[in-house]
Amino acid sequence: MATVPPAQQQLSALPMTGWDGLRYPLSLRMLHWTRAVLVIGMIAAGWLMTSLDDATPWKYGRLYPTHKSFGLLVFGLVVVQIVIRLRATLPPSAPGIHVWEARLSKLVHAAMYMLLVAVPLMGYAMSSSYSHSDGVTFFGFPVAELLPKDDARFAVFQLLHGVMAYTLLVMIVLHVAGVVKHRYFDKRSGSDVLPRML
Repeated sequence: MATVPPAQQQLSALPMTGWDGLRYPLSLRMLHWTRAVLVIGMIAAGWLMTSLDDATPWKYGRLYPTHKSFGLLVFGLVVVQIVIRLRATLPPSAPGIHVWEARLSKLVHAAMYMLLVAVPLMGYAMSSSYSHSDGVTFFGFPVAELLPKDDARFAVFQLLHGVMAYTLLVMIVLHVAGVVKHRYFDKRSGSDVLPRML
């Protein structure tokens, strides 16, 4: 069985400042938590929207436009986050996790980033293609609709939007479960990944 090098055995006991070399850049940490709050709110709003009766006045007058606006905001934040990740120096994997855990983490992260781009795009495509749509706005400012009105395509975009959103939720659960496992259940020093994003 592989042993943890002595230099890594004290990582779990480090104060927050001792994690600086293993932490993500401040810009990515801020974007991560901002995006996390927004995405959880978007998923909750999506459930609320679909559960409300169509006769509810504020369903289409307030909820849908707000959902679209925050969807575009999430899309923009993710694009910025991807650009920063490509340009920044990122910390190495946490030293106390297994190789298979690091690979699984990378796979889940890649899936989340792809879905965080695709889900808002499918939402935009829905609004742009639906014949009865009031259009797409970003907090009151109109956004160009690039797709022709086509209800058949709208149905496809709607299906993809829903499937991808639930898939994203599964990836988020896996991500959080991994963080909880490393922080509270792993006995290996240096396996706690949460301080990297604090």
